[in-house]
Amino acid sequence: MLGPDLHPRPQLRRDSYLCLDGRWEFAHDDADTGLEAGWSRGDTPLAQQIEVPFCPESEASGIGDTGFHPVLWYRRSIRLDEVEPGSTVLLHLGAVDHSCRVWLDGELVAEHRGGMTPVTADLTGVVRPGQQHRLVVRVEDDPTDAAQPRGKQDWRTTTHGIFYDRTSGIWQTVWLEVAPRHHVTELHWTPDLPRECVRAELAFSRTLPAGSRLRVALRHGEEQLAEQTIAVGGQRADLTLHLPALANAMARQRLLWSPEQPELVEAEVELLVPGAEPDRVGSYLGLRSVEVADGRLLLNGRPYFLRMVLEQGYWPESHLTAPSPEARRREVEAIKELGFNGARIHQKVEDPRFLYWCDRLGLVVWGEMANAFVYRPDAAEQLTREWLEVVRRDRSHPCIVTWVPLNESWGVPHIRTRPDQAHFATALYHLTKALDPTRPVISNDGWEHTESDIWSVHDYSPDPDSLRARYGSPEAIRRTLGDRGPGRHRVLLGDATGEQRPVMVTEMGGLSWAPAAGERWFGYATIDSAEELLAGVAGLVAALVDSPEVAGFCWTQLTDTAQESNGLLRADRSPKVAPDQLREAITRPSAAIPAEVVDGYRRRAHRASTAAGQGDPPGTTEPGS
Repeated sequence: MLGPDLHPRPQLRRDSYLCLDGRWEFAHDDADTGLEAGWSRGDTPLAQQIEVPFCPESEASGIGDTGFHPVLWYRRSIRLDEVEPGSTVLLHLGAVDHSCRVWLDGELVAEHRGGMTPVTADLTGVVRPGQQHRLVVRVEDDPTDAAQPRGKQDWRTTTHGIFYDRTSGIWQTVWLEVAPRHHVTELHWTPDLPRECVRAELAFSRTLPAGSRLRVALRHGEEQLAEQTIAVGGQRADLTLHLPALANAMARQRLLWSPEQPELVEAEVELLVPGAEPDRVGSYLGLRSVEVADGRLLLNGRPYFLRMVLEQGYWPESHLTAPSPEARRREVEAIKELGFNGARIHQKVEDPRFLYWCDRLGLVVWGEMANAFVYRPDAAEQLTREWLEVVRRDRSHPCIVTWVPLNESWGVPHIRTRPDQAHFATALYHLTKALDPTRPVISNDGWEHTESDIWSVHDYSPDPDSLRARYGSPEAIRRTLGDRGPGRHRVLLGDATGEQRPVMVTEMGGLSWAPAAGERWFGYATIDSAEELLAGVAGLVAALVDSPEVAGFCWTQLTDTAQESNGLLRADRSPKVAPDQLREAITRPSAAIPAEVVDGYRRRAHRASTAAGQGDPPGTTEPGS
């Protein structure tokens, strides 16, 4: 079975996996004549070659055309040599921006709208073992449509401000799998630490016949944690697995997931249907809890200070697609090396394999939706539908600790004065909580909150004293939340109050190298040297972590991106400042959680000093000890 680091669906893996990435035929269809000309039949060669899954705007695709092309076509042949009788053949496209139709040998097999979520086509009955078949994908992606969820993809021909070149068409892996006729289609894990159990929710491809059984086994390394077999019927099943290893509160810490200890539990799922081949699925989960209480975020029941970095997930050569599997892992490692314990994925829904590395290596994630730029009923419907698909796809990842459907009133520009836009933001909050009540949700990150579990503020002041004045005491924070915030927007709307919610500054810093002559980006503040960058990071971070009331921060941003030169790393991921020096600034102990463990660097210092008989250095004591 392909490992979760490479499998495009790491929490629902089967042995059967055939990757269709690589060279495809491709064509722009600016006049939109392809349908009329019969390109969907697949017998018309297309003019260009493209390297899937890279978008045609990127150099990695082999095309590198960033112009306006609203209609795209893809074509390739596929062949399956062996398919067991009675099996189901499924085609998956990880993400296609923005809407697509898929044909096999001229037969329409799938339609999908939404550029951030997967597409699945059932090819059973169309595909024949040993035969060549023509696979065709037609994509529509209007570069100027401000009502579709597009995130930071520019609507102008030339990138400007904080917006980047577009990512159109196929941009995540395309693959085939063969499954039994009755198979698992959805698998969700919900750990419940107080009740010492894990809930598994499953959906099946069709109604199960009488006598069907489901077996689920959980293990941690060589230790079997739980195994249960139940009778199942219909098209859904829920079961609760009790984990005796969680009963001893003093001993269960070894099993719990956190950035400092990213323990994962392996899962085996087997669907047994009378007279049919079993469906065997590999998965994993993390045992951890997330909640907010008394103005703090709690991870596994303990206050946890968030030190996040804004992650655009954009590469100059490949745009929203990581240039290689190794690049996904290196991105997570680079974030941790700088001293951060989390990433706020910004205006993008990440590849599940990136989330796997966050799970495996230990990095908390704020899952965020790419937003539209205008509000209309159809835009609200489109974003809602796609956002709920995102939550359903990703809610089993232990790394995700917060959901963010909207950012800075994007797509709801008049939320303060128009009730329909305020209701929309509140509805997204409640819909998200309805699907996943286990995580905090932020209605509108940065300002103009309607209902949120965390009051997040965006504050790009380059002056540490200004940050101390706004966040240094309970009275200062009440003033900041109760008035117009640093972005000249009210932080809280309506009846919302700042009491008993964690307060975090979830965009800050943004320090940019002074641009060279002719460059258009000046950032939020400019600096001229590595020394200035390090001093700026240290001063601004200290201003927040020294506050007894601030529960976390997010630095803008990890990398230089397009015309933005405000990364801690350059676009090629090389550091601007020695990572160990930045880590020392980022991991300054927090006054809000004085007993926290901030990273391995300080733990190593603790062990060294203890061995030398020097006692505990500040900030190295284990939480709760």
